[in-house]
Amino acid sequence: MPQHAQNTPVCRDCDGFPVVAIDTGTRHDDGTRLTLRVTCQACKGTGHTVPASGLARVGR
Repeated sequence: MPQHAQNTPVCRDCDGFPVVAIDTGTRHDDGTRLTLRVTCQACKGTGHTVPASGLARVGR
């Protein structure tokens, strides 16, 4: 089955997975685990990057 090309460039720091849940190992009183949600700082949690042509050129 053919795969469709992705139209938007994926962030190279997070590979398109901008938000992750990290397990701290501790548990709440009801038995659930305490998790931290962390977002990618490079793409600000979007999973995509701005193409180079979209950047402003400065100088000559």
